[in-house]
Amino acid sequence: MADRKNFSEVQFLTVAEVAGMMRVSKMTVYRLVHAGELPAVQFGRSYRVPESAVEDFVRKARVDGRSESA
Repeated sequence: MADRKNFSEVQFLTVAEVAGMMRVSKMTVYRLVHAGELPAVQFGRSYRVPESAVEDFVRKARVDGRSESA
């Protein structure tokens, strides 16, 4: 969240919503959060992930199809 939005403008997603968007399991999302690869906020026992963090993660993880060994 590099642009420092007002918290009222931030869309928070549940772990299940993030998993659905990324088409991975909820456990994968939890692993990304605990590894620090996907920023999240903890409310009690549940986590919420800013939608912009998911977009940033996917953008950075994108593979362009070129081989680094070639």
